[in-house]
Amino acid sequence: MKRIVIFASGSGTNTENLIKYFQSRDTVSVVLVLTNNPHAKVLDRCKRLKVSAFSFNKIALTETGDVLNLLKASKPDLIVLAGFLWKFPESILNEYPNQVINVHPALLPKYGGKGMYGMLVHEAIVANKETETGITIHYVNKHYDEGAIIFQATCDVKPSDSADDVAAKIHDLEMEHFPKIVERMLLEKL
Repeated sequence: MKRIVIFASGSGTNTENLIKYFQSRDTVSVVLVLTNNPHAKVLDRCKRLKVSAFSFNKIALTETGDVLNLLKASKPDLIVLAGFLWKFPESILNEYPNQVINVHPALLPKYGGKGMYGMLVHEAIVANKETETGITIHYVNKHYDEGAIIFQATCDVKPSDSADDVAAKIHDLEMEHFPKIVERMLLEKL
């Protein structure tokens, strides 16, 4: 069975979607969820779904190696960033080359980089009167949102759309495509 570890920072809707998607399969399993936010709703979701979850601070991620040790013990085939807001450390990227992916709420390379996440992305798309947006699933490297693109899905942006409208469309794309792309990546490695 292929093993996934998820990093999240907030409510965890993508994490819950991934967990539920793989609970009904015997080829892939979410074995651990890690968060940098001890108050994140993702922890409650994991408890309800009976998936191990831990919160950590920046020292555990970047200085002591504690998070890396948790990863090594979990033996992930893929590390998935699902709304994880901190820059991912090179020490983990070096240990797991081409095994860390992220979902970004825009069509990279547009609207990517430090500080471009969540509603900030959707507000910029509406402010710039874009007619199309979407999601990008990409490999993570040492630069924000610059890793090789794995998959993109698009949706239209109407002139009347608010940032909330765009957010809802992006959420739908993530729910539909993210688990399928993760599964495809893992099973193609078999």
